[in-house]
Amino acid sequence: MAFQIPRGTQDILPGEAEKWQYIEQMARDICRRYNYKEIRTPIFEHTELFLRGVGDTTDIVQKEMYTFEDRGGRSITLRPEGTASVVRSFVENKMYGDPNQPIKLYYVGPMFRYERPQAGRFRQFVQFGVEALGSNDPAIDAEVIALAMEIYQALGLKKLKLVINSLGDKESRIAHREALVNHFKGRIHEFCEDCQTRLEKNPLRILDCKKDRDHELMATAPSIIDYLNDESRHYFDKVQMYLTKLGVEFEVDPRLVRGLDYYNHTAFEIMSNAEGFGAITTLCGGGRYNGLVQEIGGPETPGIGFALSIERLLAALEAEGITLPVAQGIDCYVVALGEKAKDESVVIVDKLRKAGIAAEKDYQDRKVKAQFKAADRLQAKYVAIIGDEELEKNVINVKDMATGEQVEVSLDSFTEYLREKLV
Repeated sequence: MAFQIPRGTQDILPGEAEKWQYIEQMARDICRRYNYKEIRTPIFEHTELFLRGVGDTTDIVQKEMYTFEDRGGRSITLRPEGTASVVRSFVENKMYGDPNQPIKLYYVGPMFRYERPQAGRFRQFVQFGVEALGSNDPAIDAEVIALAMEIYQALGLKKLKLVINSLGDKESRIAHREALVNHFKGRIHEFCEDCQTRLEKNPLRILDCKKDRDHELMATAPSIIDYLNDESRHYFDKVQMYLTKLGVEFEVDPRLVRGLDYYNHTAFEIMSNAEGFGAITTLCGGGRYNGLVQEIGGPETPGIGFALSIERLLAALEAEGITLPVAQGIDCYVVALGEKAKDESVVIVDKLRKAGIAAEKDYQDRKVKAQFKAADRLQAKYVAIIGDEELEKNVINVKDMATGEQVEVSLDSFTEYLREKLV
């Protein structure tokens, strides 16, 4: 039987994996500068966490979660997103008691959603996310957004569009909710079953419906901006002011609705405007979630964060024709001629590696010509040739593959010689 990879997943092979490593390291370095620390949470959690944290009216909970019963009869779900797990850990480990507030965290890892696979969308996908917990300052909203933008810009992306909106506080959302219900209820039968259910449970999510987005009532639906109270409007104005001061370009989109139930106040998305990128243009989404910590059993604690898909980031880089400066090749390939030299090459390569030099040798018992071809395929900067005769003289021949220059070097000083050459 020939086994195949499950639908909606992918193998990341050598040559591609280096791109992932480069992106992840770039994001980690940026987070370090912003004083965000890494957190690692389990890939699976108790299902109730996502019912409470993500919201039972979301498509994720209703249609997309990978949920199963373990041997103890407990309902377990592979994490569909990262925020709920991070907040659960924040509460369980009492991070709210840490004197260094706000708590600034980042994570990277696989998420799982059972949805229709398409370009840039997988059933197992990798998210890089940031969460800042413990501050109501609109300046940290701007910081989180600026951090997300810096990741994309540091990788060379230029065709980006940042849109922001305010979902308001609880009072503002209640007023907007009532207006939405009144707007849609007379013709809700013209909408899909999901929207008909959402009308009473969470009418804001009707605005996020993909099936009915072209319905005429969508264009005339009440805007949350018109229902912001003075406090919410002031908060949103401050976020915009800080973004402007930071030189972060943005557009206000009153129609922007995040797909998870826990958002309030600031919401944002970063999109790609690159030609040919595809129908799904969103690269990153996030926002403020001031009630989520309490929902998961912790004290009243504000929070804001975002998550980006590394798969979609790679697609955006490809659409803009950006090649990442990923290190290619090895430093040295050791070619051995003769049985004694072959045995000694094991030690030579080991010394190089321990000195921080990327080295390789032949393990296929190939002829000299074939070993040189292997060095070429591996893009070796240098080839070191040693035979039994050189071994007797305690020397090794070193060839610079860029210039063709070849010199004889003492075996005792070979490692240091190569290290100086590679600086």
